[in-house]
Amino acid sequence: MLNIKSYLLPNKKLFFSTLIYFVATTNLLFAQSKLNLTEAIEIASQHYKNALLQNNDPTKIPRSTNMDGSLKTVNSSDWCSGFFAGSLWLLKDLTKDIFWKSNAEKWTQALQKEQYNKTTHDLGFMMYNSFGNGFLQTSNPKYKEIIVESAKSIASRFNPKVGLMRSWDKSVWQYPVIIDNMMNLELLFEASKLTGDKTYEGIAIKHADKDMLHHFRPDFSSYHLLDFDTISGVVIKKQTHQGYNDASAWARGQAWGLYGFTMMYRYTKDVRYLKQAQGIASFILKNPNWPDDNVPYWDFNVPEIPKTYKDASAGAIIASALLELSTYSETKTANFYRNKAEAILISLSSPTYTASIKTNNNFILMHSVGNLPAGYEIDSPINYADYYYLEALNRFKKLIKQN
Repeated sequence: MLNIKSYLLPNKKLFFSTLIYFVATTNLLFAQSKLNLTEAIEIASQHYKNALLQNNDPTKIPRSTNMDGSLKTVNSSDWCSGFFAGSLWLLKDLTKDIFWKSNAEKWTQALQKEQYNKTTHDLGFMMYNSFGNGFLQTSNPKYKEIIVESAKSIASRFNPKVGLMRSWDKSVWQYPVIIDNMMNLELLFEASKLTGDKTYEGIAIKHADKDMLHHFRPDFSSYHLLDFDTISGVVIKKQTHQGYNDASAWARGQAWGLYGFTMMYRYTKDVRYLKQAQGIASFILKNPNWPDDNVPYWDFNVPEIPKTYKDASAGAIIASALLELSTYSETKTANFYRNKAEAILISLSSPTYTASIKTNNNFILMHSVGNLPAGYEIDSPINYADYYYLEALNRFKKLIKQN
């Protein structure tokens, strides 16, 4: 078992001097370099126009790249099924080009039947990123109905005794709950807003409160997976499924936590959630294993750092979350978050992470990690990396306009 404290802080004096140097050099780099937003949006648009030319069958949703280099597609029941449609909606919002609307509607409609799917904990990703984005831009009443029905389905996975929504139905665990589940709560809050029924919101708050109580360590890093006893409701295991080991900080898991508790503050204005999000942000951004190019390694505690994989998807999620978190924070902290988010986007928009046109199976970003322990989607494009990158660009653009 990896000893996190000895791994992260082998020498406190060295740690703080390194941190001071890192912050100083990062600020210098930021002062000298700004994100070329127009270029980033244009490149992203071209990739997705080519993606639609490559495959315009919405029953075959682009997810990633197979081992042989071919396009990996999935059907509507896959947990990643909503990201492609969501990216099309984001491109419409980013570009104001009507071209994206009909395509977004087509790919969104292909997911309609999943509103009744009670076998998955990922309906937030699947249905809100697609129909939710569509409703925000069109006010289509059919989309509203589907959002509410999807919320009913995900709410069916809530166990009042445990106080959380169940993740997988696998028999390996009694009642597994992964940090990723925080990303479903937006769907529940929106259903309450649309219907006036506070039941959905109540489930979201209960889930977030118990998650905050058990999923996080004192340094605000999170475990990936908790297993609960279904009779007593107490935690019986704290472990990982996709991270380096049970005691490590899996990068995308930290990103989900940051994003999820920032979102919780958006809906509730409960300062507990703001402090939680800011604590997670500090763990991430002030971690001695945070890299100079601001795109995290796939896990913060991998002994092979820096000779290991980066995870562009985690970087994109963190950037998007930081931009929202900055709007709720005091000026000095807000500027720090915005600067770090921009630094991440500058790296992601560079040729190191953004693919050349007509390569990478027309995904925007390279170098993400899906599930390294299971051996798939390693150093690969993944559709959710593109989605959160586009969302971050959109949030960045709107912040620039406000200022």
